[in-house]
Amino acid sequence: MSTRTNATDTDSLHDLIGAVAGSVHLPGVDQCARARSAGDDGAAPKSGLVVKCRSVSQVRLAVHAARLRNLPLCVRGAGHDWVGKARHGDGLVIDLSSMRGVAVDPVAQVATVEGGATVADVSKAAQRHGLVAVTTHVSTVGMAGLTLGGGYGALTPRFGLALDNLLSANVVLEDGSLVSTDSTHHGELFWALRGGGGNFGIVVSMRIQLHAVDKILGGAILFPWSEARAVLQGYSAFMSSAPDELSVLAGVIPTPDDQPAILLAPAWCGDAHQGLQAIAQLHSLATPLRSTVTSRSYADMLAMYDAQVVTGKNYSVQTRWLPALSADAIDALIGAGRARVSPSSGIVIQHFHGAGTRVATQATAFGLRRRHFMIEIVAAWESAPGEDGAIHRRWARDLSTALEPLAIPGGYPDLLTPDAYERVDAAYGCNALRLRRLKRRFDPDDVFSCATALPG
Repeated sequence: MSTRTNATDTDSLHDLIGAVAGSVHLPGVDQCARARSAGDDGAAPKSGLVVKCRSVSQVRLAVHAARLRNLPLCVRGAGHDWVGKARHGDGLVIDLSSMRGVAVDPVAQVATVEGGATVADVSKAAQRHGLVAVTTHVSTVGMAGLTLGGGYGALTPRFGLALDNLLSANVVLEDGSLVSTDSTHHGELFWALRGGGGNFGIVVSMRIQLHAVDKILGGAILFPWSEARAVLQGYSAFMSSAPDELSVLAGVIPTPDDQPAILLAPAWCGDAHQGLQAIAQLHSLATPLRSTVTSRSYADMLAMYDAQVVTGKNYSVQTRWLPALSADAIDALIGAGRARVSPSSGIVIQHFHGAGTRVATQATAFGLRRRHFMIEIVAAWESAPGEDGAIHRRWARDLSTALEPLAIPGGYPDLLTPDAYERVDAAYGCNALRLRRLKRRFDPDDVFSCATALPG
């Protein structure tokens, strides 16, 4: 591996500024570093170089300039990187947040998406044509990072993970070259991108499959905490036979008086009559406090969740894959909900079934294609004098530890920390060795890092 130059070297700074046409933020507390995103873990912002690129040529120039100076590279999209894996204190951050273009071909039902576009950018562009993209539930997340890492969401049972809908990608490699990759061109790179994230290069644009869905029957059903066990037991049984047209996000969330409540958030994209029957079954699991389920656009449904992700808070996230919501798992979830040390903390449960389970495990780098519950344990807290967040991180770790004996080995790589070596290897399963080999092939000097953890 090459010896790396420190980004604060004065000569390197002036050379880099002269070589790259984009805006260059020097080390220190600049605008990019101060803008704590909704994923940050409360750590002090790393103060490396940030180049804000507005074109593919600027990205290539930045990569080339950084490689000449042996600077490590990472990419900032929308900034939802809770442990700061996509930031370098001694390297170069390529900021794509100005590259947010989305072009829709309504006949082919395909969107061409620039590397900095958010879920909201894509959803709004697709909606104009009565189309939808497979996304996560939060519209401020970067579409490229989401897609390359996996992409659980409301439409996953019907259309697969976000990465299953990736058709092609334009990628800047570690030598500054630009390649176009799909299933027939640079197929090994295309395989690695779908689950291995941005660890192999910078995706400056991609083509994704859209789908004709005009309206979603969706919203939120809120149940009192006293009914938590009955609702989670009923939810577990209900999802065992859920059709492809239905997803139901569940979770422990705070109410306005900071007390926990149980959420079920269904999304139905099929026959309206059957959808109403499914929603009625969910309502019957207990006595709801309130329900906002109605027919709405997909973009409007995504907007419901954005209020739950507040920029400026501190976040720490743990994840587990569960084969089932057993009685012991429900006990652990309820116990953690009762023991929250911050009213802003919560637990999110997504069930993986349908189209994504019918993709062969080795068809993409994503390692788990069996039915499962994906658990996100989200510790969130406000900054305060003398508050280092340890108590909140411990709350999340304690629940993760309690679920470990019940869990499928591994976890969602987008939410695993880089030092969770055994869990990262297990997450990719039989694909881990192939991914390690492709990392050495496409990025032999380990130049790129991103929010998605890689095996090895």
